[in-house]
Amino acid sequence: MSTFHYKAINESGTTITGNIEADTEDEAAGLLVEQGYIPARITEKKDLSWFSWKGLSLKFARSKPRELILFTKQFRTMLRAGISIVRIFQTMEVQTENHLLKKTIAQIGEDVVNGDSLYHSFRRHPLVFSELYCNMIRSGEASGSLPEVLERLSYIIEHEDRVRSQVKGAMFYPFIVIIFLAVAFFILLTFVVPKFAVLFEGAGIDLPLPTRIAIALQEFIWAYWPFLTAGLILGFVLLVRFLKTERGKLLKDTYLLKTPIIGELLKKIAMSRFSSIFAILQTSGVSVLESFRILTNTIGNSAIAKEFAELYDKLEEGQGISGPLQAAHYFPPMVINMVAIGEESGNLSEMLEEISAHYDYEVEYATQRLSEAIGPILTIGLAAIIGFFAFSIFLPMWDMVQTI
Repeated sequence: MSTFHYKAINESGTTITGNIEADTEDEAAGLLVEQGYIPARITEKKDLSWFSWKGLSLKFARSKPRELILFTKQFRTMLRAGISIVRIFQTMEVQTENHLLKKTIAQIGEDVVNGDSLYHSFRRHPLVFSELYCNMIRSGEASGSLPEVLERLSYIIEHEDRVRSQVKGAMFYPFIVIIFLAVAFFILLTFVVPKFAVLFEGAGIDLPLPTRIAIALQEFIWAYWPFLTAGLILGFVLLVRFLKTERGKLLKDTYLLKTPIIGELLKKIAMSRFSSIFAILQTSGVSVLESFRILTNTIGNSAIAKEFAELYDKLEEGQGISGPLQAAHYFPPMVINMVAIGEESGNLSEMLEEISAHYDYEVEYATQRLSEAIGPILTIGLAAIIGFFAFSIFLPMWDMVQTI
C-alpha cells in the first residue's frame, strides 16, 4: 500500500490537501470521492531510502499494541474530560514517542481541522489502525458514544495482546532450543567430524555406517556449500513471497489447522477472537452483516475467513446466524448452540461474552499443553543428534582400541 498526496475541493468549495493510503492512484481518487471530495491532483509520495533521519523509516516503524492501547485510553480519557478533538490530537502528538504513531496523530489532527470525520481520518492509516478499529470509531462517532466504544476497543487490543503473548511465550523456548541444535549439528559436522575422519583413515579400519554418513554429509556440504546457500536463500525468498499471496495464506492456514495440538490451539484462538469482537460490535450497535464483514478481514486466519465470507453470503439471504454456522467446518457445537440460544433469546452479546471467557481459558490451557508436548519432542531430537555423533565418533574409536 502506498501513500498519495492529494489536493481536492470539499463540499464548501474550499481547497484542501492531505495524504491518503491506497494501492493505486485510482483507488485513492475513489476514496476521496466517497468522502465527498473532488480530487484535483493526486501524486504518489516516494520513499527513496529504507531509513529516515529519525532512525527507521515508516516501512519498519510499526506501532506496538501497548502504544495503541495507551493512545486509545488517553483518547477516551480526554474525550470524557470534555477536551476538543483538535486539542486532543495536538496533546497526544507531543506525548507520543513512536515516530509512526506521532506522524499519524499529526495527520489525523490536520484532517479533522480540514473537516474530515474521525472515521475517514483513521481509515487513511491502515498500518496503525485496523479495519475493526476504524469501524468501531465510525459506530461511536455516529451514535455519540465514542468514549464507550474506545473503552471496548482498548479491551479488545489488550485481549489480543494477551493471547498473542501467551502463544509467543509457549513457542520461545522451543525456538531457541531448535536454533542451538541446528548450530551444534553444523559445528560438529563441519569442524569435529573431519578431524576424526583423518584419524580413522590413517588407522585403516572399516568405518561403521553412522561415521560414513557423517563424513559423506561433511564432504557434500564442503563441496557444494555455495549452491546450498544460494538454494536455501532462494527457497526462503520464494516461500515468503508465496505465503504472502492469497492462495499461499489459505494453504498455510488450512494445514496449520489440521496439525495436531497446534491446530486446536489456533481454532480456539480464532473462536476467542470471533466471540469477543462480535460481542463488542453487537454492543456498539454494528449490524450483524457489517460485523461479519469486519470479522472476515480481522479473524487472522485465511481458512476461517473464507468460511466467514460464505457465512456473509448466507446472512444476506436472511438465513439467520446459527443455521449457517452449523454448516461451517471450524465452529464447534458449543459455539453454535450458544449463538443459537443468544439469537433466540435476544441476548446474543451476553452469550458471545460467555463464549469469549470460556475460550480465553481454553487458549491458556491449550498453550500449556503445547509447551508440555514440545518438551519430549525436543528431548527426542536432542538425543537423536547426540546419539548420531556419539556413534559416529566413538564406534570407530572402539574398533581402533580393539585393533591395538
